[in-house]
Amino acid sequence: MTTNEDIIRTLYAVAEAETKDTGRFVSLFAEDGYFYDVPAGKKYFGANIGAPVDAYAAAFPDMHRELFQLYAEGDVVVVELALRGTHLGDLHLAGGTLAPTGKRMDVPCCDVFHLKDGKVTSFHCYNAASVLLQQLGVLSNLEAALTK
Repeated sequence: MTTNEDIIRTLYAVAEAETKDTGRFVSLFAEDGYFYDVPAGKKYFGANIGAPVDAYAAAFPDMHRELFQLYAEGDVVVVELALRGTHLGDLHLAGGTLAPTGKRMDVPCCDVFHLKDGKVTSFHCYNAASVLLQQLGVLSNLEAALTK
């Protein structure tokens, strides 16, 4: 019997840049399921659920999710992980596109999944976006952004 933890481990496996299968990623969600990128304030539904997977694989062709701990209780799975990769492609952000920097990211993240009948009904991704931006050098010119 496939457990909720097994389903989530499969979801991460098909999101890896080297073995990415966006269709399979999307198929693990319920028809009304969604992916919520909490720091970006953006929810993805239907076929668009795979958009963040594609975007990060394009920006970080060696993208890897290092899973540290999975906690499964009933229909909820919580995962502590790190997002790792090298910024070699355009990274599309809400405010525009960040050209490749060649810098590595190692970003802490916590994901919360709800499942029903073997499908993901919600995926809330709490990634440390400020850490990502710092590692890519975006926050190094904070003085220019501040008004006095």
